[in-house]
Amino acid sequence: MSIPAFIDVGESDQTAELRGYLKSLGAEISEELSEVGVWQDVSHIIEASDVIWKNVPDSTEIEGIFNSILSLLLYVPPEKMDDLVITLCEKILKADNEGSGEMGELRLKLLTNLFHGLDEKNPLRYNVYISMVKLAGQTDIVEHVETNLNTLHQWMSMWQLSMDKQQHLLRLLHDALQETDKSEAATKIMVELLGTYTDDNASQARDDAHKCIVTSLRDPKCFLLDNLLALKPVKFLEGELIHDLLTVFVTGKFTQYMTFYETNTAFIKSLGLSHEDSMHKMRILTLMSMATEKKEMTFDTIEQELNLSSSEVEGFVIDAVRSKMLQATIDQMQKKVIACSATYRTFGRAQWQQLRDRLELWRLNLNQVRSSLESLGPAS
Repeated sequence: MSIPAFIDVGESDQTAELRGYLKSLGAEISEELSEVGVWQDVSHIIEASDVIWKNVPDSTEIEGIFNSILSLLLYVPPEKMDDLVITLCEKILKADNEGSGEMGELRLKLLTNLFHGLDEKNPLRYNVYISMVKLAGQTDIVEHVETNLNTLHQWMSMWQLSMDKQQHLLRLLHDALQETDKSEAATKIMVELLGTYTDDNASQARDDAHKCIVTSLRDPKCFLLDNLLALKPVKFLEGELIHDLLTVFVTGKFTQYMTFYETNTAFIKSLGLSHEDSMHKMRILTLMSMATEKKEMTFDTIEQELNLSSSEVEGFVIDAVRSKMLQATIDQMQKKVIACSATYRTFGRAQWQQLRDRLELWRLNLNQVRSSLESLGPAS
């Protein structure tokens, strides 16, 4: 463990100073050192640390005090470390001086110091990271917490986490990202979480699967949803309204969504989904499908398929292009849209065959070019 000490005195003197200081702040703690050992002193100090948040207004002073407490953990035997680290995390997480801003960032900084002070393979890092995620979600500072999936996989492997703990970590991280409007990142984490379930326990992930679908539908940047249908917990929801709604967003058209909404308005509202946002997404999805089937689309066709007025078509197409799901140009004179390229909403056997045919055509064309060049013979 490598945490810098902020009081340049010996272990006993540092412990005595902290005990005396906490007592002066009104904590119920003796100034006498424990006869049991330093771990007991640290335990008493951590238990009494609540008074720091209540009675010390200066953030710099608070940081120095807690870093001194962290440095004392260096002297605690490994077998006594678990309870102390967990309790310290709880104290920082539940500190009375709550809220976003400076104190929220300070509390996260202290947890980060503790996290990096522990050996990278120490399973206690899991407990600290969980506290960091909870705090970051409460104070809207998730951007200061590591959320990269590759890094998380490395950590979970080093900490040798059980599957239950891995799922708990991912679930908490998803909730924190969702609470702070990081919907795109939240969607990735939830998909990762659902991927940890198997046929044997998929039924236990009903709530997670439901939450994943809603998060994905709500995310304004998430248009490709067919991968969700392959997840075992989502398959378990087949036959339910939430699965039917997802299927509409994966393969349906705008008119199908409107029919579903009219029939299940109360259900859509219960999910907390914005009908206006859902209509906009379904219009883009429908235009994507149209663009993969036909390169040129008249304004009249787009108006009819997407239930738009003639004055709305051009503005909508521009919005659709901004989504980066398709590339298109507008021919105002001929009142049509020319699709240059479009992303497939699903990519199954038919799309693979189409790709194969296209590549084969390119190969034949290149061979013809090569043959033509060879027929010219060497340059004179």
